[in-house]
Amino acid sequence: MIAAAASFSARAQESQASGTLSLEQAVSAALKYYPSVHVSQEQINAASAGIQLARTAYLPRVDGIAQVNRATRNNVFGLLMPQSVIPSISGPVIGTNNLGSVWGSAVGALVSWEPFDFGLRGAGVAAATAARAQSEAALKRTQFEIGVAAADAYLTLLAAQETIRASQAGVDRAGTLLKIIAAQVDAQLRPGADKSRAEAELAAARTQLIQAQQAAGVARANLAQFVGMQPADIAIAAGGLLQPPPEATPSSPNLTGNPFVAEQNATLEQARAQLRVLERSYFPKFSLQASAYARGSGAEVTGARLGGANGLAPSIQNYAVGFTVTFPLMDLPSVRAREAAQTATIRAQVAKSEQLMVELRAQWNRAVATLTGARNIAANTPVQVSAARAAAQQAAARYQSGLGNIAEVADAQRLQTQAEIDDSLARLSVWRGLLGIATVAGDVQPFIVEAGR
Repeated sequence: MIAAAASFSARAQESQASGTLSLEQAVSAALKYYPSVHVSQEQINAASAGIQLARTAYLPRVDGIAQVNRATRNNVFGLLMPQSVIPSISGPVIGTNNLGSVWGSAVGALVSWEPFDFGLRGAGVAAATAARAQSEAALKRTQFEIGVAAADAYLTLLAAQETIRASQAGVDRAGTLLKIIAAQVDAQLRPGADKSRAEAELAAARTQLIQAQQAAGVARANLAQFVGMQPADIAIAAGGLLQPPPEATPSSPNLTGNPFVAEQNATLEQARAQLRVLERSYFPKFSLQASAYARGSGAEVTGARLGGANGLAPSIQNYAVGFTVTFPLMDLPSVRAREAAQTATIRAQVAKSEQLMVELRAQWNRAVATLTGARNIAANTPVQVSAARAAAQQAAARYQSGLGNIAEVADAQRLQTQAEIDDSLARLSVWRGLLGIATVAGDVQPFIVEAGR
């Protein structure tokens, strides 16, 4: 497992060129190398092998046997119930109980084939094919989930980096203010309390920066999980994600194309295919059989032993051709019970399909509401930033002229920092809202293309 993880990391790192990692590259790396994708792919391979196994039921069955033994030849009249303990013996009853042994040998072959089966084998192949279709749908659903998760991790890291940028600007402003006030305090133009307040504001701004860096570290580690790179090696390219996306009203999606819906439909069809197998299992079984065999024995009909190597080689040949019909009369109750259980399973899968559609419609409504709110916020934050910057400049001017105090300046600077953070995150929230829309629609590729412009 450790070796597999190391291979995953090495291949993913090799797939990325030196420089920054775009959103499209991050999603592509996750889809190509993330281990759960390979798990689903191997499940498809196993299901494909299951189809080949089901098709082998059409082939005739050929059994061969060869045997040499040394045994007594005493025989008695009577019946034994079918069992697997006492070996069978052929030949007449010789009326003696002689413990002398002779050689015996046998070689033969039996060919058995079902010329028709009332659709049972075809139903078995159809069930195996449905299982493969379900595995393929599960792979697409897994790829979709990983793509969405990788894109979300990318947006989270970008948001953390933007928070760092705005927090660093706040630290720079607080540091500049402290230098100015420290010089004025040293010149005895300002009270020492102003310097202490400026130092406290600088420390608070640094704490906010450290928290932003911590969040970025966590976000980088989350993204590294998908792209298979070391967190320290990840550098992302924002592309068009820092700009507002184009205005567009999302149209109602065709939810049947959602990978979750496709997987559920495949699961339902697989359950129905299994029911068709059960429905064809309570029929007579017809077998066309042919056998050829030879036996050898070192004993005569009278019970005398031939001695030597007699019986070591088969010397008597037989052949047979026959047509056998078997019918499991008492299997009907169990077959009916299995059919009832499978029918209940199908009804449960139908209910799950209906529940999934209800949940997806609800997710769509929430995603549209989230996107609308994010767009409104993103339209308002530039006004907030402009006003906060003007307030900070005015507070600084009032303080320089002696009309204001340090508290007003500190509050105005903190307000400006927070406004800049909110503005950066607001634009990314719109993109995150679009990702939510794409997630419900079941296709994130248009989102990735738009974000890369």
